[in-house]
Amino acid sequence: MTYASKVLDLARQVAESQAGPVGEAAALLVAAIRAGGVVNAFGSGHSEAIAMEIAGRAGGLVPSNRLTPRDLVLYGGKPPSVLTSELERDPAVAQEIYDLAPVAPEDVFVLVSSSGVNGTVVELARIVKDRGHPLIAITSVEHSTRMTSRHPSGRKLLDLADVVLDNGAPYGDAVLELPGGGSYGAVSTITSALLAQMVVTEAVDELVALGETPPIYLSANVAGGDEHNKALESRYAGRIRRGS
Repeated sequence: MTYASKVLDLARQVAESQAGPVGEAAALLVAAIRAGGVVNAFGSGHSEAIAMEIAGRAGGLVPSNRLTPRDLVLYGGKPPSVLTSELERDPAVAQEIYDLAPVAPEDVFVLVSSSGVNGTVVELARIVKDRGHPLIAITSVEHSTRMTSRHPSGRKLLDLADVVLDNGAPYGDAVLELPGGGSYGAVSTITSALLAQMVVTEAVDELVALGETPPIYLSANVAGGDEHNKALESRYAGRIRRGS
């Protein structure tokens, strides 16, 4: 139970310490949705799991997109061979990822990277801000501040975001120590997913308080789910995509 205890303790700390930033992030989502915008979530590597928490899942917002380096192949016509482990460090691909997405001026972005230093995510953050979009970052402040940026500017994701959500993960991510040195038991995916769901649920609560009916997905595996979801998706035709 050592790992579970540590994760539960960290989750409580993150939930309490990030309540203020979560509220700020939720307000950005609400403003975007009320203006007809979409929530664009990006993550590469394990951080893609957090983008999947935000975009296109049961209990989540219909006006949402998941951006990923894989878009270069799915929508950009690049060969699958471009999808190497080094791709997330290449700032040159960020512009194409942005351009391939059905982005509108009203959209808000959530960029996820625990280290927050790789070239693609930092360059994408720069582009997002240059285009005038609100930007929310989910990252590890401890890990990021101890790293050197891999972006030519020397900047990091947390330097560019309007709201920074700290997932509380330690440097190196893992929380259990090995006897001979090193550590195991990563936590950033769990705490980042918690933050993502906190932001979305608070945004939904705010929409309800404003007297609006939030555009929320039902599970496709319950009666009427497909019909409900397709009806809502039709409102955002051309604005959201549901690729692999």
